[in-house]
Amino acid sequence: MADGGKRPNKKLLQPLVIPRNAAEEQRLKLERLMKNPEKQVPILEKPKDWAPRPPPEFVRDVMGSSAGAGSGEFHVYRHLRRREYMREEFMEKQAAQQRLEEEFQKKLDNNRKVAEEKTEKRRKKRQKLKEKKLLAKKAKQDSTKTTGSENSSSEEEENSPNDKVDDCEDPSFVMGGR
Repeated sequence: MADGGKRPNKKLLQPLVIPRNAAEEQRLKLERLMKNPEKQVPILEKPKDWAPRPPPEFVRDVMGSSAGAGSGEFHVYRHLRRREYMREEFMEKQAAQQRLEEEFQKKLDNNRKVAEEKTEKRRKKRQKLKEKKLLAKKAKQDSTKTTGSENSSSEEEENSPNDKVDDCEDPSFVMGGR
């Protein structure tokens, strides 16, 4: 090697860029991917949940860890026992998870029911207030109509909407100050 035994490193030639935020980090990753568009990009899938193998339908070697079993049979027994314990533990965890899910759903339903009851109660209260206001308004209008009919008919002629002159035709404010 004529250049002193050192080869140029590709990473040394690239400038060091430190991303300041998540958007810049994403941009750098995209730039790195787009340098070679033909390269396959691995897309990770969600790992499947572990599930134990179903138990065997029947076990041919029905030897336990008791006397009479050969030295190799104990390891077979131990392996089967371990697998069965794992399967039972898995089923217990599933049952506990289902129980928690059912409790959560019951709690959600209960909360939804309580919220609907409160909403209904408040809606009735608002309706009552609205009806009271309407009744008060009608009573006020009725009282003004009864007092208005006692006044002279000349006041009614002045207040009638057909005889009113439109005030909006006369400008109240003129631009330009003249």
